[in-house]
Amino acid sequence: MTDNSYINWGLLSDMAIEKEIGRYVRKVRQQQNKTQKELADAANISRSTLSLLERGESGNLKTFIKVLRVLDKLQLLSGFKYMSPISPITMAREQHKSKERVKHRKGYSAPTKKKSDW
Repeated sequence: MTDNSYINWGLLSDMAIEKEIGRYVRKVRQQQNKTQKELADAANISRSTLSLLERGESGNLKTFIKVLRVLDKLQLLSGFKYMSPISPITMAREQHKSKERVKHRKGYSAPTKKKSDW
């Protein structure tokens, strides 16, 4: 979650991941020039709960979501949206479906074709 370094999340322990998340929350809060009290009040959590989250010592998903919402960082959760894979067979069927014809309005006459000089 840091801007200038790659983290191999799979190699980190749960505790190390919590610390990285806390570090991220603290840095974004500071960049937005918010105090812990301001952020905690806006997220409707206690300042001590936010402090624990920032230190990676405690927290839960609900608290994290509240904090991300106040920091305007909910887009970070977009990676959790599950997209069902489309099978190649279904895709092929959709491409070969006949297209519905456009119905003409009453009184409409189609343009006549000109004969080619060819």
